[in-house]
Amino acid sequence: MQEERELKISFFSKEEYRCPACGAAFKREELLSGSGRLIAGDLTDELHRLYEPSAKFGEIHPLIYAPTVCPECWFASLDKEDFSALPEASRGKARAEEDERRVDVLHAFAGTDFSKNRTLISGAAGHYLALRCYDHYPKEFSPTIKQGIAALRTGWLLDELNRVYPGQHFDWLAVLFKKKACFLYGEALAREQAGAETLSGLKTFGPDTDKNYGYEGFLYLVGLLRLRYGSRENQHEWESRLEEAKRSIAKMFGLGKTSKKKPGPLLEHARNLYDDIGKALNEADE
Repeated sequence: MQEERELKISFFSKEEYRCPACGAAFKREELLSGSGRLIAGDLTDELHRLYEPSAKFGEIHPLIYAPTVCPECWFASLDKEDFSALPEASRGKARAEEDERRVDVLHAFAGTDFSKNRTLISGAAGHYLALRCYDHYPKEFSPTIKQGIAALRTGWLLDELNRVYPGQHFDWLAVLFKKKACFLYGEALAREQAGAETLSGLKTFGPDTDKNYGYEGFLYLVGLLRLRYGSRENQHEWESRLEEAKRSIAKMFGLGKTSKKKPGPLLEHARNLYDDIGKALNEADE
């Protein structure tokens, strides 16, 4: 029994959550992080933290525990605070879409079950549900950027699923969600610039759970996602958006050289992105 307790990687909270959509009460699964469970590895250029498998605990994916999901009606949010704060006016619609959520999730993530401990499948499904459910939140909650983060994280977990279960088309789905993240990050920026939706309702920019890369990280990802996953159907528009991203990155360099608050890894990735955007624009002109 002692060994079994030591090998636990998660626990269910003492606090009880009540779903604002269906009223069900449940306890949230939380990740245990001590005793060598999490061994931080590389940071990808998408600002996703990788973790090395522990000899004792095996592979752990902190992201899968991030969304709060009602195990009854599958309403979900990224932030625990948002989950309970769904406006009264939106609750009926969120409840009414339960069947539609289930059908769509099970089509992409067969075997999802939120009454059991989280897995890669249910973790990815939870982020997808959060992406959908932020449609029910007003602009004060900064829903667009939260949808972008949820889409990007879904893509990362699909990458992991493709590694574990190759040949199941998870790689194709991962790209699809990252293209969705590209659109949503760009939309969040456009809405902020137009004064239609601020980013102040976002507690942390993440985009992962290990570190907050702030607004600079947000601008960096706008550029990276546009370069890597942006639509090129309108070549002029694609180039214009990359030029805008390049200017933002250049401005970040100027701030970064004098500020000790900017995280070093972000600046290193930003310099590489600046060069890559320049190359892509030069190739487009040839």
